[in-house]
Amino acid sequence: MMCGKFGCGIVIGFVAGAALGMSLAPSKRDIRRATHRAVKSVNCAVNEAMDSIANVVDNFAGMMGK
Repeated sequence: MMCGKFGCGIVIGFVAGAALGMSLAPSKRDIRRATHRAVKSVNCAVNEAMDSIANVVDNFAGMMGK
């Protein structure tokens, strides 16, 4: 009899966990939004890095007198 109650508890726990997980899962729209923001952030960081590299090259060229 204990095994039956234990098994029933396990099944109820799995079902409750699955239902909660499905209700809290992000929508495709939220995932797309987050991806778009991440791409914009990486693009901005790459642009800033490229600008910094260009400034270093310009400063080096200026120091060499070219």
